[in-house]
Amino acid sequence: MLYGEMIPIMGSDRAYIHFVENEGMAFGKRLDLPFGKLILSLFRITAAGLLVVFMRNLLRKPISNGLLISFSLILAGALGNIIDSTFYGCLFSASYSHGLPAEFMPVGGGYSSLLYGKVVDMFYFPLFEVGIPAWVPFWGGRSLSFFGPVFNIADVAITWGVIQVLLFHRWFFQSTPTPVTAVDAAAENPPTTETEEIALAKDPPGLQNPQNPQ
Repeated sequence: MLYGEMIPIMGSDRAYIHFVENEGMAFGKRLDLPFGKLILSLFRITAAGLLVVFMRNLLRKPISNGLLISFSLILAGALGNIIDSTFYGCLFSASYSHGLPAEFMPVGGGYSSLLYGKVVDMFYFPLFEVGIPAWVPFWGGRSLSFFGPVFNIADVAITWGVIQVLLFHRWFFQSTPTPVTAVDAAAENPPTTETEEIALAKDPPGLQNPQNPQ
């Protein structure tokens, strides 16, 4: 497949296999700093290492399978992008628009050194476009495409893992890791007066309210 080439998925004009490469983060974002590519690659490796240690400790605790799957997706996506950015530039020749396909293991070596490789993206879904009114600051008069960025499977794994954690496992980051039920709350905060005890429990037959003696 040539660089920049787009192949419709099942003949659709809203879903494409689109071969591009990016030097930055997820969805084609870049880190515009000196040695930004090296910093980003080292950050990915460090973050993935810390996540491995974190998950190893997590396995020793009674946690839900859903939370474990969420962190596994994040780790898998991070490792996928690390493999690209670490080794891709050493194994392939450079890809150019309207040029020949990249060559695997070229005689003169790859297009970059270790940790300086680009990440391959391949999914493009321009579902719809929205025109921004001219009065909107900065972006007025432009056309916004959703979903514009080209991404890969690793980006999907990271994004879906983060969404699952935020939507279904927020309790993990709270001070009390497990939801507290009414029974647990009553056990931790027992009633201090006879009136509260009567309000929380069912009166057995024949029991009289001490505040209203007959």
